[in-house]
Amino acid sequence: MRLVYGLTFAVAAALVVPSALSAQQPQEAARKVAGGGISIPGWQGQVDPQEAKAGMTVDNGKLAMEGQAMKVTTGPAIVYWNPKNVAAGSYTVKATFNEPQFQNVNDHPHPYGIFVGGNDMGTPNMTLVYCSAYGNGTYIMRGFGPAVFYPYPAARRPVANAAINKAAGVGQPVKQDIAVTVTPTNVSCSINGTVVGTYDKAAVVGDGKLKSLDGIYGIRFAHNTDGMVTGLSMTKN
Repeated sequence: MRLVYGLTFAVAAALVVPSALSAQQPQEAARKVAGGGISIPGWQGQVDPQEAKAGMTVDNGKLAMEGQAMKVTTGPAIVYWNPKNVAAGSYTVKATFNEPQFQNVNDHPHPYGIFVGGNDMGTPNMTLVYCSAYGNGTYIMRGFGPAVFYPYPAARRPVANAAINKAAGVGQPVKQDIAVTVTPTNVSCSINGTVVGTYDKAAVVGDGKLKSLDGIYGIRFAHNTDGMVTGLSMTKN
């Protein structure tokens, strides 16, 4: 499962508005979550490469069940997955992300979302691509190949879209329904039922990018973020 670059919407650059750019501020240091680790049977995790270089580990974040939801508390930026969750061919992976208190543990918006195309998980050669939403109405797509890459020109910049929900303010709740769809020719991200980006397969699969869009799927959270995930599932298209 891998995302690719391809501008099926030529307005992408125009959507990178000042409010979106403001989300890219200097990052505060990742905290260490007390009582961290993974307590959901069968699930695994891996921190982002830059977090690993700083000495952070999976035990510095926390993944646990809270009622019917997966509760994620970071810590370092991290991906979580169950090795049984594999998708291939044409498929859609979706989940609902609820941030009960927007920016309760960070000084600017941080994203969370779905990754697909996971291969060599748990190793330094991990490759995957993810689409994540921010609670300020923007989203970002980013991949590890294993070096970082972006499928669109506005690298490192979140992109605004009216379909993405905005929190009413710091400490207020915000919820996003996120889905990543893979076809034989492209990969797309939908948030709250609206396609916010579609990218050609060649933009995410190839040298320095993904091996394939077939692979493990899961969730990814930026550092210093609290959220709940429900309804993670995959359907064949």
